Amino acid sequence: MKNFIDTLRSGIYAGICIGIAGFGYLAEKSIIGAVLFAFGLLTVVGYKLKLYTGTAGFIKKGEVGNLFLILIANIIGCLIIALIARCSPMPLQETAQSILEGRLKTGPIYGGILAIGCGMIMTTAVNFARKGNYFPLLFGVPLFITCGFPHCVADVFYYLTVPFSFLTSHLLEILTFYLSIVIGNFIGCNLYRIVLSKEQAA
Repeated sequence: MKNFIDTLRSGIYAGICIGIAGFGYLAEKSIIGAVLFAFGLLTVVGYKLKLYTGTAGFIKKGEVGNLFLILIANIIGCLIIALIARCSPMPLQETAQSILEGRLKTGPIYGGILAIGCGMIMTTAVNFARKGNYFPLLFGVPLFITCGFPHCVADVFYYLTVPFSFLTSHLLEILTFYLSIVIGNFIGCNLYRIVLSKEQAA
């Protein structure tokens, strides 16, 4: 039970950190905002928090259930910040809706394929950061945002920030797309295990 509670708490705080980073990006949707987004991932790594894309590439056999719990916790954390974002006088909801509309136009298949790129970047960045090299993290975050690679935790913050009317009217479409990027991120996070030798991946 303690492990369950600890994972839940860590995952929720990781979601809060990514939500704050997403808040900053919605406020300044530019390369500056993309760079500022790196604060969220730096915080996650610094506090050793449980983030879906920071964990998926390092899980062992039999830990998939724990990964699902982490994702749920991340979503809860994002929801907290999304509710706070609705109090802002800035046009955050409109910006979030434009991002979501762009995602949905891509479609679940292409969206899932693009999400592989994000997963690959995230696992690489986290792996280097764990060894004390934070440069791949500082560059990797703006890179996946600039490329338009969906990140399943950052994206859920955008989804939860859009006007409720848009969210409810496109719910099935959003859920289908979201599932595809969760899978795509997972594949990308584990790509190094498939391509690299054990010595290189270590």
